[in-house]
Amino acid sequence: MLKIDSIEPGSYAAEMGLQDGDLLLSINDQEINDIIDYHLAIEAETLQLEVLHEDEIWELELEKEPEEDLGLAVEHPQPHQCGNQCLFCFVHQLPKGMRRTLYVKDEDYRFSYLYGSYITLTNLSDADMERIITRHLSPLYISVHAVDHPVREYLLGANVPDISELILRLTASGIELHCQVVLCPGINDGAVLDRTIDFLAGLMPQVKSLAVVPVGLTAHRKHLPALEKVTPEAASRCLEQIHQYQQKFLAEKGQRFVFPADEFYLLAGEEFPPASAYEEFPQIENGVGLIARFRQQGVEVLLEAEALEPGVVTLVSGRSFASELQTFAERLTLRTGVKLNVVAVDNDFFGSDITVAGLITGRDLITQLQGQELGDALLLPEVVLRDGEEVFLDDLSVADLRRELGLPVVVIESSPWGILEGLESLTGDDRIEIVHC
Repeated sequence: MLKIDSIEPGSYAAEMGLQDGDLLLSINDQEINDIIDYHLAIEAETLQLEVLHEDEIWELELEKEPEEDLGLAVEHPQPHQCGNQCLFCFVHQLPKGMRRTLYVKDEDYRFSYLYGSYITLTNLSDADMERIITRHLSPLYISVHAVDHPVREYLLGANVPDISELILRLTASGIELHCQVVLCPGINDGAVLDRTIDFLAGLMPQVKSLAVVPVGLTAHRKHLPALEKVTPEAASRCLEQIHQYQQKFLAEKGQRFVFPADEFYLLAGEEFPPASAYEEFPQIENGVGLIARFRQQGVEVLLEAEALEPGVVTLVSGRSFASELQTFAERLTLRTGVKLNVVAVDNDFFGSDITVAGLITGRDLITQLQGQELGDALLLPEVVLRDGEEVFLDDLSVADLRRELGLPVVVIESSPWGILEGLESLTGDDRIEIVHC
């Protein structure tokens, strides 16, 4: 049985009279024990639900479209924990004193299936593997890092199963995989990366894509093994290596398969490929193709944008994306008449080598923005916030930012469309009407 945490007003669940705290027993005679069982069961068009409501067992029937949800939230499981001691683990590079949840090392195949989170497959039991295969939990997202077993054990800091055998079993059973390599110079690059790419590409189409992302090193790596950061020269070598594979796979397989993270292009100072080179953007959540898609959407937004009442609005960005955002802001200023200023925020909290917007803290924003001429309002990309909340990594809130800066702060989607909609949200009737705090 699975507890129902909440009911969405006006939903199927609300119409059936379900309430918070009810227990979902089965759907279509399939026992419901966790969130995976629930999500798989509701894919059917005809549902027969058995629910424990207070002291009664209700039997309910429902007809719906396959993609429609019931409008209820079920109890969420606590994640299985990672027992590895990865050399590059970001959790190990956090300072002390942050909220406890940031120190949790998730390693759960259920979250990989539901949310696309990456797992190493190192803590799977036989029962877990059997459930993945029999329930066809696909696709999964796998942190491979290296198929060379001794190298992988060194990177993960633990004795772990051979990843090649696990991947072969999953793909042979029809499970599709998206994979990633966190590139650590001198360890899993060069010939080691060649072997990894060759092995995974040999399992296409069950292995759908491979992302290569540079290792991220914060300023808090105390008592941790020394790792080299990715230099411009190393980034350039990696790009050349991956581009050669892309040309080969495109000719042989009709797809590029392996993709470098945007940060490699920024580090190497090389021009980004067009959006078409990222095909269906299979690794966009991994920072692969973000700038190409931003440019693609930017063209669409500039064609759509109309003149607004003149004003001054500030956009914030991480250091690595600032110049790209500045180019778009200048063009959008010409289209709307709203002066858009871009402020690049340095990451004093994690260290200067961390340049992405997603790791900017509230304290760095306040410290670096106070005293600047910010204009009438601040547009804040949602990527800097905890998912679904208005809270930064350091537990400061958007309300704290508004209070300290003394001007409106609008949270926007991290895209050109989000910027345009943010400007329009500052208006009462399709024209800007700035409201001061």
